[in-house]
Amino acid sequence: MLKKLTLFAAIFYAIALATASLMTLKNLPEVKLSFADKIFHFLAYSLFTILWYFAFSMSLKFEKRKAILTAAVFAILFGIVLEVLQGTITTSRAFDVYDAFANSMGAIVASFIIWLKHELSVKKN
Repeated sequence: MLKKLTLFAAIFYAIALATASLMTLKNLPEVKLSFADKIFHFLAYSLFTILWYFAFSMSLKFEKRKAILTAAVFAILFGIVLEVLQGTITTSRAFDVYDAFANSMGAIVASFIIWLKHELSVKKN
């Protein structure tokens, strides 16, 4: 059950993230925090990477290191594609290289944390 749920959660999150990235956002509260948008991108793609890591490792039975690498590469490419689509198919959104960088950094940091967790975990007998 949990194995199917991880894949479903990753796909649902990817669709929700793509939808939110490509739709016109109106009447959102303004956050008075410098770089709030970049922090959101970082956190959104960190979560994206973690969800896809679990989907790849649990549902699709990838070996742990392959699951980490695949999730990171998928998240980075997904973020870049969405940024390009924002600049080409929407009229209310624009391509932002700094958003793509924040997306990529979120994926890389999440992957590093997952890798550290596996490398530093105590082995069970």
